[in-house]
Amino acid sequence: MRMRGTGRRANEYVRNAAGRVDGGTQEAATRAVQVLAPTIRLLRLPSLALVVVPLPLELATLLLALTWDGTARWVGVVVALLMLGVTGFFALRRKRILDAVNQPAALATELAVAINLADRVEETRGVLTQLGGGGGWRVFSRLQGAWRGASMPARWIEGVSDLPRARYFVPPRLGTTITGTFAALWMVPVSLVVLLLALVGTAAGTF
Repeated sequence: MRMRGTGRRANEYVRNAAGRVDGGTQEAATRAVQVLAPTIRLLRLPSLALVVVPLPLELATLLLALTWDGTARWVGVVVALLMLGVTGFFALRRKRILDAVNQPAALATELAVAINLADRVEETRGVLTQLGGGGGWRVFSRLQGAWRGASMPARWIEGVSDLPRARYFVPPRLGTTITGTFAALWMVPVSLVVLLLALVGTAAGTF
Protein backbone atom coordinates (compact mmCIF):
# COMPACT_ATOMS: atom_id res chain seq x y z
CA MET A 1 0.00 0.00 0.00
CA ARG A 2 2.82 2.36 0.92
CA MET A 3 4.71 1.54 -2.30
CA ARG A 4 1.64 2.38 -4.38
CA GLY A 5 1.28 5.67 -2.56
CA THR A 6 4.92 6.48 -3.18
CA GLY A 7 4.50 5.67 -6.87
CA ARG A 8 1.48 7.97 -7.16
CA ARG A 9 3.38 10.82 -5.49
CA ALA A 10 6.34 10.30 -7.85
CA ASN A 11 4.07 10.33 -10.91
CA GLU A 12 2.34 13.47 -9.70
CA TYR A 13 5.69 15.16 -9.13
CA VAL A 14 6.86 14.26 -12.65
CA ARG A 15 3.61 15.52 -14.23
CA ASN A 16 3.84 18.85 -12.41
CA ALA A 17 7.55 19.31 -13.13
CA ALA A 18 7.18 18.32 -16.80
CA GLY A 19 4.89 21.27 -17.34
CA ARG A 20 7.80 23.62 -16.58
CA VAL A 21 10.18 22.03 -19.13
CA ASP A 22 10.89 24.04 -22.28
CA GLY A 23 10.86 22.51 -25.76
CA GLY A 24 14.64 22.63 -26.24
CA THR A 25 15.31 20.75 -23.04
CA GLN A 26 12.70 18.11 -23.88
CA GLU A 27 14.20 17.65 -27.35
CA ALA A 28 17.73 17.25 -25.95
CA ALA A 29 16.52 14.66 -23.44
CA THR A 30 14.56 12.77 -26.11
CA ARG A 31 17.57 12.55 -28.42
CA ALA A 32 19.78 11.44 -25.56
CA VAL A 33 17.36 8.62 -24.73
CA GLN A 34 17.31 7.59 -28.40
CA VAL A 35 21.03 6.85 -28.00
CA LEU A 36 20.92 5.52 -24.45
CA ALA A 37 18.11 3.02 -24.91
CA PRO A 38 19.58 0.93 -27.76
CA THR A 39 23.05 1.09 -26.25
CA ILE A 40 21.86 -0.27 -22.92
CA ARG A 41 19.80 -2.95 -24.66
CA LEU A 42 22.92 -3.91 -26.61
CA LEU A 43 24.69 -4.43 -23.28
CA ARG A 44 21.89 -6.63 -21.93
CA LEU A 45 23.73 -9.93 -22.51
CA PRO A 46 27.25 -8.78 -21.55
CA SER A 47 25.86 -7.32 -18.33
CA LEU A 48 23.93 -10.53 -17.66
CA ALA A 49 27.23 -12.41 -17.85
CA LEU A 50 28.48 -10.33 -14.91
CA VAL A 51 25.69 -11.92 -12.88
CA VAL A 52 25.53 -15.52 -14.08
CA VAL A 53 29.30 -16.15 -14.23
CA PRO A 54 30.36 -15.27 -10.66
CA LEU A 55 27.09 -16.27 -8.94
CA PRO A 56 27.63 -20.08 -8.92
CA LEU A 57 31.26 -19.57 -7.90
CA GLU A 58 30.22 -17.39 -4.98
CA LEU A 59 27.53 -19.87 -3.90
CA ALA A 60 30.04 -22.74 -4.09
CA THR A 61 32.44 -20.76 -1.89
CA LEU A 62 29.66 -20.15 0.63
CA LEU A 63 28.74 -23.84 0.75
CA LEU A 64 32.38 -24.81 1.21
CA ALA A 65 32.85 -22.25 3.96
CA LEU A 66 29.91 -23.70 5.87
CA THR A 67 31.78 -27.02 6.10
CA TRP A 68 34.82 -25.44 7.75
CA ASP A 69 35.48 -25.16 11.46
CA GLY A 70 36.14 -22.27 13.81
CA THR A 71 37.23 -18.85 12.62
CA ALA A 72 37.82 -20.03 9.06
CA ARG A 73 34.12 -20.74 8.67
CA TRP A 74 33.05 -17.26 9.65
CA VAL A 75 35.73 -15.58 7.56
CA GLY A 76 34.76 -17.69 4.56
CA VAL A 77 31.05 -16.99 5.04
CA VAL A 78 31.63 -13.23 5.33
CA VAL A 79 33.81 -13.17 2.20
CA ALA A 80 31.25 -15.18 0.23
CA LEU A 81 28.38 -12.98 1.39
CA LEU A 82 30.30 -9.84 0.44
CA MET A 83 30.86 -11.19 -3.07
CA LEU A 84 27.21 -12.20 -3.33
CA GLY A 85 26.23 -8.72 -2.16
CA VAL A 86 28.21 -7.05 -4.95
CA THR A 87 26.72 -9.35 -7.58
CA GLY A 88 23.22 -8.96 -6.16
CA PHE A 89 23.49 -5.17 -6.13
CA PHE A 90 24.61 -5.13 -9.76
CA ALA A 91 21.81 -7.52 -10.79
CA LEU A 92 19.17 -5.30 -9.14
CA ARG A 93 20.58 -2.08 -10.61
CA ARG A 94 20.81 -3.73 -14.05
CA LYS A 95 17.13 -4.71 -13.90
CA ARG A 96 16.02 -1.22 -12.91
CA ILE A 97 18.04 0.44 -15.67
CA LEU A 98 16.67 -1.97 -18.27
CA ASP A 99 13.13 -1.29 -17.01
CA ALA A 100 13.81 2.44 -17.35
CA VAL A 101 14.96 2.33 -20.98
CA ASN A 102 12.03 0.08 -21.88
CA GLN A 103 9.86 3.17 -21.31
CA PRO A 104 11.78 5.72 -23.44
CA ALA A 105 9.10 8.41 -23.53
CA ALA A 106 8.76 8.46 -19.74
CA LEU A 107 12.55 8.36 -19.31
CA ALA A 108 12.98 11.31 -21.68
CA THR A 109 10.42 13.34 -19.76
CA GLU A 110 12.15 12.62 -16.47
CA LEU A 111 15.58 13.44 -17.90
CA ALA A 112 14.22 16.79 -19.06
CA VAL A 113 12.92 17.43 -15.55
CA ALA A 114 16.33 16.46 -14.15
CA ILE A 115 18.05 18.97 -16.46
CA ASN A 116 15.78 21.70 -15.09
CA LEU A 117 16.82 20.76 -11.56
CA ALA A 118 20.50 21.39 -12.34
CA ASP A 119 21.89 24.83 -11.59
CA ARG A 120 23.70 24.87 -14.97
CA VAL A 121 20.80 24.04 -17.24
CA GLU A 122 22.35 25.28 -20.49
CA GLU A 123 25.62 23.43 -19.91
CA THR A 124 23.90 20.18 -19.03
CA ARG A 125 21.48 20.42 -21.95
CA GLY A 126 24.37 21.10 -24.33
CA VAL A 127 26.22 17.95 -23.35
CA LEU A 128 23.03 15.87 -23.61
CA THR A 129 22.55 17.32 -27.09
CA GLN A 130 26.06 16.20 -27.98
CA LEU A 131 25.31 12.75 -26.57
CA GLY A 132 22.16 12.53 -28.67
CA GLY A 133 24.13 13.33 -31.80
CA GLY A 134 26.89 10.85 -31.06
CA GLY A 135 26.49 7.36 -29.73
CA GLY A 136 28.70 4.31 -29.77
CA TRP A 137 30.74 3.19 -26.82
CA ARG A 138 31.23 6.77 -25.59
CA VAL A 139 27.64 7.05 -24.40
CA PHE A 140 28.35 6.51 -20.72
CA SER A 141 31.38 8.79 -20.63
CA ARG A 142 29.32 11.50 -22.34
CA LEU A 143 26.44 10.95 -19.93
CA GLN A 144 28.82 11.31 -17.01
CA GLY A 145 30.22 14.43 -18.61
CA ALA A 146 26.72 15.87 -18.89
CA TRP A 147 26.62 16.39 -15.17
CA ARG A 148 30.30 17.27 -14.61
CA GLY A 149 30.71 20.60 -12.94
CA ALA A 150 27.03 21.02 -12.14
CA SER A 151 26.50 21.90 -8.51
CA MET A 152 24.32 19.56 -6.51
CA PRO A 153 22.21 21.54 -4.02
CA ALA A 154 19.80 19.87 -1.63
CA ARG A 155 16.86 20.51 -3.98
CA TRP A 156 18.63 18.47 -6.69
CA ILE A 157 19.09 15.44 -4.44
CA GLU A 158 15.51 15.67 -3.24
CA GLY A 159 14.18 16.19 -6.76
CA VAL A 160 15.93 13.34 -8.57
CA SER A 161 14.83 10.88 -5.91
CA ASP A 162 11.29 11.45 -7.19
CA LEU A 163 12.25 10.46 -10.75
CA PRO A 164 11.83 6.67 -10.76
CA ARG A 165 13.61 6.16 -14.12
CA ALA A 166 15.95 9.11 -14.68
CA ARG A 167 17.48 8.93 -11.20
CA TYR A 168 19.66 6.02 -12.35
CA PHE A 169 21.23 8.22 -15.05
CA VAL A 170 22.11 11.27 -12.95
CA PRO A 171 24.17 11.84 -9.79
CA PRO A 172 24.40 10.51 -7.22
CA ARG A 173 23.11 7.15 -8.50
CA LEU A 174 24.97 7.39 -11.80
CA GLY A 175 28.26 7.28 -9.87
CA THR A 176 27.00 4.38 -7.77
CA THR A 177 26.04 2.49 -10.93
CA ILE A 178 29.48 3.00 -12.48
CA THR A 179 31.21 1.91 -9.27
CA GLY A 180 28.95 -1.14 -8.96
CA THR A 181 29.67 -2.11 -12.56
CA PHE A 182 33.43 -2.03 -12.04
CA ALA A 183 33.02 -4.03 -8.82
CA ALA A 184 30.90 -6.61 -10.69
CA LEU A 185 33.60 -6.87 -13.36
CA TRP A 186 36.17 -7.63 -10.68
CA MET A 187 33.92 -10.27 -9.14
CA VAL A 188 34.43 -12.52 -12.17
CA PRO A 189 38.15 -13.19 -11.57
CA VAL A 190 37.97 -12.64 -7.81
CA SER A 191 35.21 -15.20 -7.26
CA LEU A 192 37.15 -17.76 -9.32
CA VAL A 193 40.38 -17.21 -7.37
CA VAL A 194 38.59 -17.32 -4.00
CA LEU A 195 36.83 -20.56 -4.93
CA LEU A 196 40.09 -22.17 -6.05
CA LEU A 197 41.74 -21.19 -2.76
CA ALA A 198 38.76 -22.56 -0.86
CA LEU A 199 38.93 -25.86 -2.76
CA VAL A 200 42.65 -26.20 -2.17
CA GLY A 201 42.30 -25.37 1.51
CA THR A 202 39.44 -27.82 1.94
CA ALA A 203 41.29 -30.62 0.13
CA ALA A 204 44.43 -30.02 2.19
CA GLY A 205 42.46 -29.92 5.43
CA THR A 206 43.67 -26.40 6.18
CA PHE A 207 40.22 -25.13 7.13
